[in-house]
Amino acid sequence: MKAVVFDKDNTLKFVEDYEKPVPKKGEALIRVTMAGICNTDYEITKGYMGYVGILGHEAVGIVEEINDEDKSLLGKRVVSEISYGCKDPNCEWCGKKLYRHCPNRHTLGIWQKDGCMAEYFTMPLEVLFEVPENVPTEQAVFVEPLAAACEITEQLHIKPFEKVVVLGDGKLGLITALTLNAQNYDVLLVGKHQNKLDIAKNQGVETCLLSDFKVEKKYDVVVEATGSASGFETAMALTKPRGVLVLKSTVATGKELNLAPIVIDEITVLGSRCGQFGAALRLLKSGKVDFTPLISAIYPMNKSIEAFEKNKERDVLKVLIDFTK
Repeated sequence: MKAVVFDKDNTLKFVEDYEKPVPKKGEALIRVTMAGICNTDYEITKGYMGYVGILGHEAVGIVEEINDEDKSLLGKRVVSEISYGCKDPNCEWCGKKLYRHCPNRHTLGIWQKDGCMAEYFTMPLEVLFEVPENVPTEQAVFVEPLAAACEITEQLHIKPFEKVVVLGDGKLGLITALTLNAQNYDVLLVGKHQNKLDIAKNQGVETCLLSDFKVEKKYDVVVEATGSASGFETAMALTKPRGVLVLKSTVATGKELNLAPIVIDEITVLGSRCGQFGAALRLLKSGKVDFTPLISAIYPMNKSIEAFEKNKERDVLKVLIDFTK
């Protein structure tokens, strides 16, 4: 089969003769229709996690084969959560369906599991979700980052009167702001690029350019989505005493940080990573969010390497790969 592979020579390749996977007991074989390039994929090509194999963890596809008595998803359009656990009955994380924290987990296209940037991939049935009929494939491919945004309100109860600010107008910040706004929270998105802020503004999100933004300790919840040390410092400066600072990005290292404000103001720092797909799919089904403006380009699968090059451009938000072409 055809696949986008990062190999042991640290080279990204489009391969036409990769071995087609065979579903194990309890797994499904999914024929990919569309996949999205994530910044994590790009980081892997720079050595992140030491991963080699098929890239990709954001995809929509059709179930073509099931190695299980339960055939209910056969022929259905699905998305897959990115991790599955060890399935040991004594594993507390698998018992809670928090596979992403299982110490023996497999993570699609990131750790111990070939990804979904290929004509086919396999995943266990328990992490597959049928896509609602009214949700276009181009929207469904965003379900993984959308679920990550929904994870914030799974972890944290935000009161209706509390003020929330999201720092960063990249993909992560935009999707987080759109999600919180769709959930009817009082949210402000702050970023450096008016054209990106306008994507959120056009869907009812209050926005502000960083150059016009007054830094004050008046926000109950601050979401850091810049991925920079300076963004983390700004986030601390915005969080009210006893407020919550949510880290949605891994803050860049290499710079000394003064963490005294966290102690002085008794700030709670909340790490927030992947989310569950059920809530994200319901939000997509409701039509309260529209990710179409985030799509910068769609490439056919034989142009996958060009798609990765496009993804590196400064103003690009989301690049998709169409595996039907």
